[in-house]
Amino acid sequence: MSDLTFNEKRKLERLFQMGDGYVLDFSNRTFTEFVAESTGRDIYGSRYDYASGSKANRLRSFWKQESNYLVGKMITDMLEYCRPTEDDPARYSLFKECERIADRLSKDFPVEGIEAITPEGTEKGFEVLAREVRGYIERNEPEAGLDRLHTFVIKLIRTLAEKRGVKTDRSKPLHSIFGEYVKSLRSAGLIESEMTERILRTSISIMEAFNRVRNEESLAHDNPILNYDESLLIFNHVCSAIRFIRALEKRSGGVGSPEDYIEEIIEEIDEGIPF
Repeated sequence: MSDLTFNEKRKLERLFQMGDGYVLDFSNRTFTEFVAESTGRDIYGSRYDYASGSKANRLRSFWKQESNYLVGKMITDMLEYCRPTEDDPARYSLFKECERIADRLSKDFPVEGIEAITPEGTEKGFEVLAREVRGYIERNEPEAGLDRLHTFVIKLIRTLAEKRGVKTDRSKPLHSIFGEYVKSLRSAGLIESEMTERILRTSISIMEAFNRVRNEESLAHDNPILNYDESLLIFNHVCSAIRFIRALEKRSGGVGSPEDYIEEIIEEIDEGIPF
């Protein structure tokens, strides 16, 4: 649920010309397409039924039900669509106020450390998978993206571990590889405090649990998927760990460029992963 204030909503409604149930110059069709492209949501789905069901009421319902980040993204895209010129000072001033509203909401990103899941090279598999993982978070659907995140982590840890001399045959599960990788970081002098090492070792058991989540509570198979809040917690923890690991590797000069981290990801998805 977003935390738009009453005054913020009034400003947005004025700018988007929502007084008579309309939203800008959108038709039902173009409004549906715009919202779907911006957020992945079906604005005419029953989730957004409210009062008369007009475009304006559906947008109000969207603001009420969705997260700050997703509402901020939608508003940002709408602002780009209706950007005025400075020839209309009153409307331009209102537009700038609405930009500040969108900026405030957009900063409330649901996952910290998601910047670690970005395509940094030209390798197609890495770019595709990273975009998919980020897409689930941008649409505020972490429960639907758990198996993609798991696939990303597997290949990343395997590749980094191999570059540090750790054997990573296909029979080794993720948590075992990660444990040996942490040892290699310690041996290389990249981990300075005992507490840091303990935190990373705790993450080993978490990675083991992640295997079970992927197999039993994600869309990797025909499973009942994990609930939203727990999925978001997993995303936050895993992305934080990846961000820290990349910082360590960068500080050491790295063991390979980011584009080397993910290769042939799509081919290794689902049944090819032995957990």
